[in-house]
Amino acid sequence: MDSDAPRFAETLLAARVKARLAEAGASAPSRAAAVQAMMHASRLGIDSHGVRLTGHYCAMLDGGRLNKDPQLVVDRRGAGSAMVDGDDGLGHYAAYKAVEVGMDLAREAGIGAVGIKNSSHYGAAGAYALAGAEQGFVTFATTNTDSMVALFDGAQKFHGTNPLAFAAPVPDSRPWLLDMATSSIPLNRVLLHRSLNASLPVGVAATEDGQPTTDPHEADMLLPLGGVDYGYKGAGLAGVATLFSALLTGTTLDPDFIPMYGGADISSPRNMGHFVMVIDPDKFAGRAVFASAITTYLGALRGSSVREGGRVMAPGDREWAEMDRRDAQGIPVDPDTVAFLAL
Repeated sequence: MDSDAPRFAETLLAARVKARLAEAGASAPSRAAAVQAMMHASRLGIDSHGVRLTGHYCAMLDGGRLNKDPQLVVDRRGAGSAMVDGDDGLGHYAAYKAVEVGMDLAREAGIGAVGIKNSSHYGAAGAYALAGAEQGFVTFATTNTDSMVALFDGAQKFHGTNPLAFAAPVPDSRPWLLDMATSSIPLNRVLLHRSLNASLPVGVAATEDGQPTTDPHEADMLLPLGGVDYGYKGAGLAGVATLFSALLTGTTLDPDFIPMYGGADISSPRNMGHFVMVIDPDKFAGRAVFASAITTYLGALRGSSVREGGRVMAPGDREWAEMDRRDAQGIPVDPDTVAFLAL
């Protein structure tokens, strides 16, 4: 986000986002979930998945793609597995419900694995991993998305940016949190470089025939995490997201999605799938053992030697620091969203 962007208090932003979703007809529980997930992203500095999406979600509610009053259905499939039917509503609602179901399953079976079908875009995957960790569970969340990332040595868009998010509770501290895309950079980075007419880093984007480029105006697709030389790693991890969120749930493959943006059809549901896995430490070595172990592990990690001018951080450290800054200074908001929210 531009450092000169206007900043607003969390409470004001949340209230305006909630109001606009209400005007678009979103039911109280579905809009509450969407506000929670978008504010998570905006507070932690994941602006691409934060309050800037309010206008998009409202347009999809108005256009009929999103069910304004979804009735979630939970189907327990085994001792530690279930499916949640999102009824084509806001994806945040179904995803948070899946975490709740996963925790219930994990309390009994040790692990709760929950697939989600008939859902939609759900923002930052880390919001759902964090929701489980804040209740004392190790949690994994993922989704597949629209094709915009080439395969290793590929010459077409195949996978989405397909995030993988993990979180774990830490005694007397904020959770350990890893939320990462499996592409080298997000698409919004390309758009930003276009607006600035600035070159892209080497090995993060490609032309429409798959040739790596640093010209943001020629970039047609993203490269997988690892870039030109090691992109097979990112491409493989993107497939992990598709395996869990689409194949296990019987939902839409990356190349088959109705585009999130730019398409003429905003009335047909997209049948997105997501996946959540929740683990209860009590059912393994025990919660006390886990708490002691992760405290020791993180202490050693943060205390390890660093190269000159460097700083070692655990997953989540950067995001928590950014959240503290934004809670104190306000959350930056882009001009289009300022206008849409009437800030």
